[in-house]
Amino acid sequence: MSAAGEFVDDTLQREASWYRAEDMRHRFGSAMRYYGASVGAVRGTVRDALRRHAALAHDDVTALSSELWEVPVYERRLAAVVLLQSKVELLTNSDLTRIEGFVRDAHMPTLVDPLAVDVVGPLVEGLEGQQRGRADAVLDRWAGDPDVWLRRASLMAPLRALRAGGGDWDGFVRRAKIAADAPTATTTAGSRPDREGVEAVLDAVAERRPELRLAFRH
Repeated sequence: MSAAGEFVDDTLQREASWYRAEDMRHRFGSAMRYYGASVGAVRGTVRDALRRHAALAHDDVTALSSELWEVPVYERRLAAVVLLQSKVELLTNSDLTRIEGFVRDAHMPTLVDPLAVDVVGPLVEGLEGQQRGRADAVLDRWAGDPDVWLRRASLMAPLRALRAGGGDWDGFVRRAKIAADAPTATTTAGSRPDREGVEAVLDAVAERRPELRLAFRH
């Protein structure tokens, strides 16, 4: 384990709370382990790690994110998300492959949504020309994937920019249509995360940008 990874993991374990871990297990299920550290503790730990290791470059950040994600502990994976949020300006078009793997593993809104809204969205918005075209093609592919969580990520990616008055509305509409027609191999009992992603975007823009409407419902 890298020095930064060891610092993050050790700190999160020191922030552990058995009763919080039990509550998280009850809410999120037993597919992962839980230390029981709070969201605030995770964010503070990542912030402290970046201060201790201020020279981390792109490859260091992405490698650390994979190192944290590899072990199926919720707080470690959340720390990987926070790390990418904190260093999104370093990310490039090629990092979408790594993020896709994270989304496919996550299967829960508390990990998928910040990856989509605060990492994928700003990453894609910052691209231009051929790189932007390639990124848009990746999101289109995600929208048609059988995995509803990957579809959700593609649909929610432009939420922040759309809410702020910009964003690629046409791209969102295109992906909503793709997702609506896509086969579903991965489902969640009683819910459809991809449809919930569409509704989240529509709700976010409804008040300030009422002119943005879908001509169909997902």
